[in-house]
Amino acid sequence: MTKLQNAIVGGVRAVIGHVPESWLPGGTPDPLIDKRVTLGEQQSRVDGPDKVRGAARFAAEVAMENLLYAAFVHSTIARGRIADIDVSAAAAASGVALVMTYRNAPKMSVPPPIGMTNLKAAGNHTLPIMQDPEIRWNGQVVAVVLAETREQADHAATLVRVRYDAAPARTRFEEGKASAYTPESILVERNRIEKGGPSRKFAEAAFKIDAVYTTPWENHNPIEPHAATIVWRDGKLIVHDATQMIHGTAGSLAKIFGPNAGDVEVSSPYVGGGFGAKGLWDHQILGAAAAKLADRPVRVALSRASMHRLIGGRMQTEQRVALAANADGKLNGLLHHGFGVRPLHSICDEGFTLTGRSLYASESFDIVQHYVDLDLLANSFMRGPGETPGTFAIECAMDELAHAIGMDPLELRRRNVATRDPLSGAPHSQSAMMEAYDLGATRIGWDRRLAEPGVRREGEWLIGMGCASGTFPFMRMPGTSVRITIDASGHAHVSSAAHEMGMGTATVQRQHAADRLGLPLDRVTVTIGDSSLPFASFAGGSSQTASLAAAISSASAKLVAELMRIAGNDTPLAGLKPSEVEFSDGGVCSVGDHARQESFASILRRANRSDLSVVGESGAPLEIMKYSMHSTSANFCELRVSEVTGEIRVDRLVGAFDCGRILNAKTASSQFKGGMIMGLGMALTEETLLDERTGRILSTSLADYHVPVHLDVPDIEVLWTDIPDPRTPLGARGIGEIGTTGVAAAIANAVFNATGKRVRDLPLTLDKLV
Repeated sequence: MTKLQNAIVGGVRAVIGHVPESWLPGGTPDPLIDKRVTLGEQQSRVDGPDKVRGAARFAAEVAMENLLYAAFVHSTIARGRIADIDVSAAAAASGVALVMTYRNAPKMSVPPPIGMTNLKAAGNHTLPIMQDPEIRWNGQVVAVVLAETREQADHAATLVRVRYDAAPARTRFEEGKASAYTPESILVERNRIEKGGPSRKFAEAAFKIDAVYTTPWENHNPIEPHAATIVWRDGKLIVHDATQMIHGTAGSLAKIFGPNAGDVEVSSPYVGGGFGAKGLWDHQILGAAAAKLADRPVRVALSRASMHRLIGGRMQTEQRVALAANADGKLNGLLHHGFGVRPLHSICDEGFTLTGRSLYASESFDIVQHYVDLDLLANSFMRGPGETPGTFAIECAMDELAHAIGMDPLELRRRNVATRDPLSGAPHSQSAMMEAYDLGATRIGWDRRLAEPGVRREGEWLIGMGCASGTFPFMRMPGTSVRITIDASGHAHVSSAAHEMGMGTATVQRQHAADRLGLPLDRVTVTIGDSSLPFASFAGGSSQTASLAAAISSASAKLVAELMRIAGNDTPLAGLKPSEVEFSDGGVCSVGDHARQESFASILRRANRSDLSVVGESGAPLEIMKYSMHSTSANFCELRVSEVTGEIRVDRLVGAFDCGRILNAKTASSQFKGGMIMGLGMALTEETLLDERTGRILSTSLADYHVPVHLDVPDIEVLWTDIPDPRTPLGARGIGEIGTTGVAAAIANAVFNATGKRVRDLPLTLDKLV
């Protein structure tokens, strides 16, 4: 069991509730792994019709009377102090109700940091917010303007005049490397790993490669910009937020402003994309503070420019990977060192070196990463944090090693796939990486690939194919709770403070509850997205589906016991124990004798009850105490590169995934494709441009920060093994992030196969190929 797993389990062991025996190491697999009715079907998302009609209410669309609109003034230096700030012209501007600066802002505590053992916190950095004149990064908010309209607020913000006493700022990555710090742990895993005598193994190896790979700073650009509508009412703070951390946001705001946790209400029924970005940042805190001062509701809706200056993204990395192999391609040594930008005030550990610990077997390992502390915005989680930049380096290095040996790069991977955890020796809970390689290779037509680079061409276009593996760990958060209510008509209502960011959470859990309770889909409703509902952890780490599934299973076990208790003796079920009955056809029946059955409605009617509610908890993820648990992927790319301009055109992407049981083929396919498109953007276009002289972000719009649009996206095919993991709820593992890992490397490797040019620096812009 790793330290990270210990932290997840041990940090909550004292507060967990019922743990189903099936989740224990060596326990019985979930019966719904094989006994399914709607799970696995292509069900459309239940929230789809409301979103298409415009009926879904997002955070910036909540109607409130007497509403004020907020605009932010950002600092223009990276380090120093506010020498003077003149807000008189802004305060006198038409429609302005309030200008807030550090001089009149209410007292606010530092946001409590999010952590694996503190799921009721959501802070992304540990800096004070508008409590003093100190400037800590270029883009920090120095004034908040509230006005009657958004246009008035934006105009008044331009009238605020700020004079700074600038101090020397650390904004250059290369200079920062000289004073980089080396943490003892990365995500509580030991940082430095030396195993098996790597120096000797490298010296003895028949083949070796040693190269440096770089990935840039990347920003989030969800379709819905960050927004919140905020009001203080009768001493309570009510926040309608675009968040993937409902209870974490509520808990953090309670600590920041001092009210009891129960006096903060957070609602977030719909989120237009999150990818790790939709946590607690300065804008919600400043909006709540300004609403308190003005004693009126406030709406904060960030512009793209404000998003890029206030919301952290993927850290910049420089990674050295060295691989050593014997004559038949078996790895003797794997070295993975690197630098990443992580300011000391940032919460996010981006473990890009964790990738090399799980994918491949090797006789020796040498792994360590260092962080560069710069005067910049805190980095944060971004789809597949750590594993996404990590797989780019590892998988490009594997391709280079295959070329050096003269071996097919897919065959090299096959020969080195780990059959158990390479470092701990723990067995895999389930792994079918070879099947994923077979599926993807067949679909892409890998046998058409020519080993010699630059040989295939059509006119000016050089054609190539590349492959790469991907990985992301299984996670399931403790403490996630679900309430199941059966009403007098026999309908089931499932509720939890979980999150719907477009990935299909409500849809899949509706399918799960229907199958678990023996009900048709139209007799099950799911309500999520509000802190008044039972606790749910954040939607991150590809953990939400498994966490909710465990909680629904726990709740259904309690529901059986309660139904049998209130059924009494005047029932066909009399004399049976809860373990001797099961859900079926809208009621409870004897296992093996469905003639002994009674409907939910009948039981409630005889008990003179209008409904029956139970709450189940997910319990500690004890399955990770014994097993190494990872989702994996095999990524394939076919593309062409113009010999004249260096333009890259990706023709096909194929992703084959081993993620346990797939619960909804339609939403899963969408998730996989979305992740692969993010990998496409990482490979070809995405890069945050920083002026290292001033620390100012330059690419603050979608005109300057390029994400893939429709014409950039090629034909994408996704496949999966659909082999259940017997150690997880429903046999499933999370799929939200595995789609992104490995994609950039597959594209870079295809570029090499097409051109013979090895580009180790993302993005793969045409200037690097001409």
